[in-house]
Amino acid sequence: MTSAEAQIGGDGTLSFLSLPTSSRVVAMGGDFLTISDNDITVATSNPSLITPQLHNHIGVEYVDFFTGGNFGVASYARHFNKLGSFIGSVKYLNYGEFEGASETGELTNKFSASETALIIGWGRNLDSLFSIGANLKLFYSSLETYKSYGVAVDVAGSYTSRDQRFTASLIATNVGRQFKAYYSGNQEPLPFEIEAGISQRLKHLPFRYSILYNHIEKWDLRYEDPADRQTDALTGEVVSDTRVKEIADNLMRHIVVGGEAYIGKHLMLRAGYNYGWRQDMKIASKASTVGFSWGIGLKVSKFHFNYSRMAWHRAGSPNYITLTLNLSDFYRKKE
Repeated sequence: MTSAEAQIGGDGTLSFLSLPTSSRVVAMGGDFLTISDNDITVATSNPSLITPQLHNHIGVEYVDFFTGGNFGVASYARHFNKLGSFIGSVKYLNYGEFEGASETGELTNKFSASETALIIGWGRNLDSLFSIGANLKLFYSSLETYKSYGVAVDVAGSYTSRDQRFTASLIATNVGRQFKAYYSGNQEPLPFEIEAGISQRLKHLPFRYSILYNHIEKWDLRYEDPADRQTDALTGEVVSDTRVKEIADNLMRHIVVGGEAYIGKHLMLRAGYNYGWRQDMKIASKASTVGFSWGIGLKVSKFHFNYSRMAWHRAGSPNYITLTLNLSDFYRKKE
């Protein structure tokens, strides 16, 4: 019996649970963010940033995914004095329609595939500096005739400085299981991950940077593609990386960096780099911009628009569009 290992993305099922819920997150590396400035789309993926100030905020994201598929998230926040602050979200991924075929290649019936998650997020401030939060995710997946459903939980904690410029977070995502597997008796692991990150807004420049460290639970994220192996011209033996290069490559696969520049009060420019994603998804002959991302944020009256693109692969770069607003801005409070 032989065994093989591929990229970390193949270690579990229901990977759509880890898809980013904000074009702002995508623009700054595509993972999660530790920015505490009352952005409902950021707090959806980092529940320790769910604050009372998000009361009555809504956020909507749409992504034109690959080959006719589409992805979307809709969120609404509400604060209750005794219970804390909550965000309710619906996350949906439609893979599109496919042509069915038999083992001999004969066309059968068309079929569709989609996945949905209902997410309830909760957050509470422990004091003026520390906060905690959690997400409860109920998911359902339908891939042709194969169905699966279950539950997952995210747990997070954050520290935010008194001047709100620095934030650090630790989060464990997708702790849970399938109640019903695609195949009877074949339980598959969810995309569990432990992550940490910081963000800092500079004091004398209109700029904020973000540094994340993902997959704390697993050090070795490297994948050796047989097609990329180099051999010694004389001996024919495979040439291996030095120990130092191997450690540096592994370390960088855990790190995601991003930044955003503030152009006045209404415009933000963002960019990010995900080294691990680039190494897993690039084509050796033409790596292009795989792993790089960029985006803009624009405030128009009471509306906040965000747009971003991330080079997933040479095959394409989806467009991420997010709209957020505070419903309370549309009516005057009664005296």
